[in-house]
Amino acid sequence: MIKTILQATRPPFLLLSVSVVLLGTAIALYQGAIWSSSLLFLLLLSAVLAHAAVNLLNEYQDFQSGLDAMTDKTPFSGGSGALPNNPQAAPYVLNTFLVVMGALMVLGGYFIYRTGWGLLPLGLVGVLLIVFYTKNITRMPWLCLIAPGVAFGPIMVVGVVFVWTQSFSWLALSLSFVPFFWVNNLLLLNQIPDVTADKRVGRFNILMKYDLQVGVRIFMLSALFAYLSLVVSIVLFQLPNTVWLALSGAILLFPMLNVLLRSAENSEKLPPILGMNVIINILTPLLIAFGLLWPSLR
Repeated sequence: MIKTILQATRPPFLLLSVSVVLLGTAIALYQGAIWSSSLLFLLLLSAVLAHAAVNLLNEYQDFQSGLDAMTDKTPFSGGSGALPNNPQAAPYVLNTFLVVMGALMVLGGYFIYRTGWGLLPLGLVGVLLIVFYTKNITRMPWLCLIAPGVAFGPIMVVGVVFVWTQSFSWLALSLSFVPFFWVNNLLLLNQIPDVTADKRVGRFNILMKYDLQVGVRIFMLSALFAYLSLVVSIVLFQLPNTVWLALSGAILLFPMLNVLLRSAENSEKLPPILGMNVIINILTPLLIAFGLLWPSLR
């Protein structure tokens, strides 16, 4: 049972939350925050729990709707397969979600106590995204497209910096658009193998509203805007030259685009592309964080 619950949290994908929290922490330290290992631990715990919560609810609701039985699973899409392989664990997955949400409320209350009420709006939006993503947001194409990026971009990055510094940071907002665009792209590509199954349960995402080729163009524009956001941030805020290293993820972007433009409809060629997409999402925030902090560590 425990193994099924853990599998339903999709542990490999939780690394994305760790990466984004480290980005927010690096921004805060770059702007003069005082280091605290205990605070970093609590921030990492909160982000991972929030990510696990949305995954648990997604797994439970997709199992209940029958979607899990319709999808062609890849390592990066179609769910974890935890509940189809162990259906009797469904109530335990739901209860674990409720416990995790309770823990998040406690942690959120502590952060608000520590920093003030300015953090509350970000927290409330985050909770709404967790609760309504699978059943509601996935039926609204444009909101479905940007909701993941809002959660991992502005909410998480700006929120983490706010907890560290007790103040709003324009630098954090500017850099938060890098994970905003990339995480949107992460979910966008992951939806490609599931389009047929998603339609059967009433979902209506951007690939359904338009078509696959429009989705590829949106992916290309989002990738461009992600790197443009990074360049603008570096120039506007005069960031260390080491931050330019974060552009190196573009090395993976070109083979991805080559496959997407030529054969996005070929499901056999998608898994390597989905994997590279995950790598860029995790690696880019880490490289920005490294670039911000390296000059002060030498």
